[in-house]
Amino acid sequence: MGVTNYNKKLSTQQISCGDSFNVCLSLTAEPDITSNPVDIVLILDRSGSMAGSALANLKNGAKTFVDIIYASTGGMGGQIAGGTHIGIVSFATTATQDEGLITDVHDLKTAIDNLSAGGSTNHEDAFQKALTLLRTSTANERIMILFTDGFTTAGGDPTPIATQAKAEGITIYAIGLSGRGGIDEQALEDWASDPSSSYVVITPDDEELEKIFKDLAENISKPGATDIVITDKVLPCFTITALSSPTKGKATMLDANTVEWRICKLGVSGSEGAHFEFTVQHTGDCEGETEVNESISYSDEEGNVVHFPSPTLNVDCNTPITEPCPDPVERTAYGCQDTVEFDAGEIELQSVGRIVMVSFTLPRVCPNKRVAAAIMLDEVDEAGNVYKRGIKMLTIPAHTQSSCRDVLVRCMKFVLPEQMGICGEPKLRVRVIAHYIDNDFECCD
Repeated sequence: MGVTNYNKKLSTQQISCGDSFNVCLSLTAEPDITSNPVDIVLILDRSGSMAGSALANLKNGAKTFVDIIYASTGGMGGQIAGGTHIGIVSFATTATQDEGLITDVHDLKTAIDNLSAGGSTNHEDAFQKALTLLRTSTANERIMILFTDGFTTAGGDPTPIATQAKAEGITIYAIGLSGRGGIDEQALEDWASDPSSSYVVITPDDEELEKIFKDLAENISKPGATDIVITDKVLPCFTITALSSPTKGKATMLDANTVEWRICKLGVSGSEGAHFEFTVQHTGDCEGETEVNESISYSDEEGNVVHFPSPTLNVDCNTPITEPCPDPVERTAYGCQDTVEFDAGEIELQSVGRIVMVSFTLPRVCPNKRVAAAIMLDEVDEAGNVYKRGIKMLTIPAHTQSSCRDVLVRCMKFVLPEQMGICGEPKLRVRVIAHYIDNDFECCD
């Protein structure tokens, strides 16, 4: 069968400047299909979310898969040869056995073309139908290839059935389309054979489905892999700091940015997986969402086609956000104007904040006397500690009533950050100081 799956994953999706993370490379290979016939069940998602291009590309991918298996077994007259069979199970709210384990290419393609989208997603029933079908198989090698584009929304937990299938010697591959409503990656890893990194592939783009099915079928049709050489080079802003021992073969650092993994043979006598991890540290000036790979290459004696993904991670260097100082704007209040309005242009707020509005009443203010007032805003934590948050000072115009009267001051605004770094539930405290500006005091001669 050749190389049937491959992957490159990172141990995390985000690091800080200077942090380290692990890179995991994995590979699975199986023997030649002509000398080791296999029974394969394609388990295809036809739920409502598959409507449109996703279902069309899935059909093309599944039919391409059938064509390649047909050709690789030396099939003739529209019949898959060599003792290999393919079955079709499709699922939505419930699952259906669309075709049993057969060799007729026309019937298999017709079953695929007849799929239509609609309903929920019942992975449990899909696995159960596929397991029931493969239990009728007498082949030495039995494979489930699950394709899905979403979470389980109908039926029970599929994991016990997938676990039982693996216990009975069935190999499970999982293909996920994540670009629509998201995908339960952990579930796919739980359902697939071990190591999951070798048996799970996820793409956000349904246009990739035909290529994924094509690569899988081409690699299934080849013998296992020998004289494997994988060369992985990371970007210059990263440095390889440590290598683990691969489960197969030997790994060597060629330089600070390049590692080479060699395997003499894999999957020659039976299905076999291998993986290898190495540690990488961020040492350069790249930041934000960035790829780790500069390049990665694969070669073997059999000419298997392997295109490792290029995962990305977010490098957070906590670069301070700076803004240029605004140009000063002069405005004049004329006559008795209390406020002046002007357009300050576009202002970008760097964090969520709170606006606190304070209103208060000055009692018994005498006529013809201006008042100076200061408003002080504090926060007080549960222990009684005081945190100063701002002060506003203003002049309250004199009134001309015939007697003293209360003066209401409304809507004095303070802008506070949302998170003040105070434990517990702090309380706001407002204090007002006021006095007359105008008075009849005169110095003695």
